[in-house]
Amino acid sequence: MVKHISLLIGLLILSSLAQAAELVETLKKIKPAVVAIGIQNPTGSPRIRLIGSGFAVSPGNRIVTNYHVVAKELDESKLEQYVVLSGQGATFRVHPIKSKQLSPAYDLALLTIPEQLPSLVVSRGPLLAEGSRIAFTGFPITQVLGLYPATHAGIIAAHTPIAIPVDNIRDLQTSMLRQLDKPYLVYQLDAVAYPGNSGSPLYRPDNGEVIGIINQVYIKTSREAVLSDPSGISYAIPSTHLLDLMNKPD
Repeated sequence: MVKHISLLIGLLILSSLAQAAELVETLKKIKPAVVAIGIQNPTGSPRIRLIGSGFAVSPGNRIVTNYHVVAKELDESKLEQYVVLSGQGATFRVHPIKSKQLSPAYDLALLTIPEQLPSLVVSRGPLLAEGSRIAFTGFPITQVLGLYPATHAGIIAAHTPIAIPVDNIRDLQTSMLRQLDKPYLVYQLDAVAYPGNSGSPLYRPDNGEVIGIINQVYIKTSREAVLSDPSGISYAIPSTHLLDLMNKPD
């Protein structure tokens, strides 16, 4: 019996080491494609305020992020504009945004920049099964931690329906129930994400295929607005909705 337990423990350790090595290799192709989203103000201090994360998809000049990250109207009198930042730390490039394709219903935005960056492959498969291992890479709490991509790992805890947020708290329950008549499913994750992670790619650690987009504001507000003490649960929009946006004509 002791021999069998020791063998089982040894196998579990080997499996864990193999999975860790797998993610190390996958990160080599993930990190060059991950970007930060910021607001540039030529007269402000700082000149660029980081507000979220994103990632490049084929052909390399298209950047995925959340709609809520770039939805706010900027002050034109201050020459404010949204920009994409590639690189990390003090070594980065600022990319102007040429155009946007928006999908507010799924909180997705597809930005076009002049340059091409390394891109990630977006999954065309069904929802990844509950219990599957996942990872995501982005810029958590960007204004505090700076332009240093961080990776978090966990599992898919559940497939759960989304409820759309409302402007008036008095309409909250009715509106949510109406949305749940035709819900779409999102990933609930057993992994910690932060507001700056909004727009980060959620991917398979074994091959780097993107299965979703981290969303830490829109979904959390939808699902947890009635809680006095919101949970630390993280969510992500499945990649199928991104593919729909990517396939729309400009």
